[in-house]
Order: sequence, then C-alpha cells, then structure tokens
Amino acid sequence: MPARPREPNWRALLRSWDAQQESFNPARERRFDAMFDILEVTQPATMHVLDLGSGPGSLTARLLRRFPRAESTAVDFDPVILRVGRGALTRLRSRVRWVEADIGGPSWARELPRRRYDAAISTTALHWLGPSQLRRLHREVRRLLRPNGVYLNGDFLPWGPRESGLRKISEAVRFAKYGRLGSEWVGWNRWWRDLAREPTLRPLLKEREERFAHSSHSKVQLSDDFHLRSLRAAGFREVAVVWQEMENRVMLAR
Repeated sequence: MPARPREPNWRALLRSWDAQQESFNPARERRFDAMFDILEVTQPATMHVLDLGSGPGSLTARLLRRFPRAESTAVDFDPVILRVGRGALTRLRSRVRWVEADIGGPSWARELPRRRYDAAISTTALHWLGPSQLRRLHREVRRLLRPNGVYLNGDFLPWGPRESGLRKISEAVRFAKYGRLGSEWVGWNRWWRDLAREPTLRPLLKEREERFAHSSHSKVQLSDDFHLRSLRAAGFREVAVVWQEMENRVMLAR
C-alpha cells in the first residue's frame, strides 16, 4: 500500500498567506487593530462574531487572541482556503466554527450555526461582490445583528467618480510606495503556485477551480460612497468611515 502524502505545514501556509497580503497592504495590522478597538468598547467580552469572507482565518485568529472569551463563525466559499484555516487554527477550534458558503449568493445565512451575532466583520473580501450582491449581503447582515450590533468592513474602497482627483492622488501615492499598480498579484499568484505543489491539496484545488469557474465576481470595485448608501438602505442608522489611509478604509455601521 502506498504511503499517504504528508500533510502540509498548515501554520506555515497561513504565515505565508499573511506575508503576501502584507506585501501590498503594510497597514493591514493597523486596520485590524482599529476594528478590534471598536469591538472592545461596543461589544461584550463574550461576543459572537461573524467573519465574512474569512479566508484562512487571519482576522478570526487575531480576534480570538485579543478577546479570549469571544467566538467566531468564519464563512468562506473557497474549499482550499478553508482547509488551510482549519489546519492552522487547531488550537482555537473550540471557539471557531467554519462555514462553507457563498456570501455572494442568496442563501448563505441558512448555513450559519447561530441566528444572531453581536458583530459582523470582514477584511479584504467584499470587493469581489457586485452591486446587487453587496446590497443583499448588507440586508442579511442587518437582520443577523443583535440590537447595538456593529458591522465593520476593512478593505480597499476607492473614491467614486466625483472624487476623480483624489483617486489619481491615491494611485500616485500607491505607485510611489509600492511600484507598479497591480503588483499585489505577484505575491498572490506565487502563493497559489506554491500551494499547488502540496499533493494532499490537489483534489481541493481541482474542486476550487470548478467552483469558481461558475461564480461571478465584480469587475469594478464599488466606491466607498456606494457602500455607505447600501448600508443606509439596509437599515443601519449610523454609517461612517472610521479609519483610513488613502483608500484603505474601515467602514462601520450600527
């Protein structure tokens, strides 16, 4: 009987994921801290948090380490990413529930283990959604949050058409600091190439390819103003950008 392929070093894969994310967003940890500072003063220590588009659990891991009595439900549609997260966060597994569901679809909330949450958070994920998907997601999140619950989205949220001058300034600053625009894809593509060398992940990589061949992602990143208007239309009473570095922002809704 042939030997089973050895399992990947899941924690090393998560560390390399973090490194490639930070290569194009050096302010990533400051963004996380801003989100957690708000949770600390608005939510109970025993908060239940919904992590939307969780990836391999970078945000959830930091959340649970900062708040030792909190619990997280991490939702993502990528089977490979979820496997990395489950493998890397075994020490936290009693406090995190992994849910495989497409937050861009109409029925993802049916898969959740809870009916209500104290907070919903997301980072570098929701820019994949188109206008109708984002509006629907905001309405669903509003329904899922308890009274006084908060929604926090940290992402690259560009200025809209009316701020074209600001957008050009932001692009110039990014170019001066990081070089060619779009260079973030270099680290992203390298990470996936390295992952493809792991024999145990090949079936999941094939499933991922088939799954995303039929999914639709937005070709245009929606502006910060669109996010603000969508959240207000969903019924949130206070909506604002509460932290930003150029177009790298944290948006809050209550």
